[in-house]
Amino acid sequence: MTLPDQVELDPGSDYPLATQRPELLRTPTGKPIDELTMQAVLSGDVAAEDLRISPDTLRLQAQIAERVGRTQLARNFRRAAELTALPDDLVLSIYNSLRPNASTKQQLTDIADRLEGEYSATLCAELVREAADVYERRDVLA
Repeated sequence: MTLPDQVELDPGSDYPLATQRPELLRTPTGKPIDELTMQAVLSGDVAAEDLRISPDTLRLQAQIAERVGRTQLARNFRRAAELTALPDDLVLSIYNSLRPNASTKQQLTDIADRLEGEYSATLCAELVREAADVYERRDVLA
């Protein structure tokens, strides 16, 4: 299987990936994207987990975005790739914690430390720490 860091994508010829480079796309369970057919769904060969985006696909999308100068979008794709390792309820909890006046600086720092320590989500941890600093400056911490 080819990993995102092993392929050089050309946005002009490789995008959209699903039609131009489907051989690079796999589900989180490892199924090739071309195996996601209605027949496979009806026969039970496709599970709910197969319908989620994989971190590798998000990293490939980040590469495309970066190559066309969309650096912020690329960072968002890379953070999303990190988030795929987190349970859904934790993602929702973090989202709610990031609302203005919802958390203390220490609570946000603890979230960042957990993201980094338990999930190796360093880009997401960096974003949470940045939010804590901004919220402190704007006086919107709990």
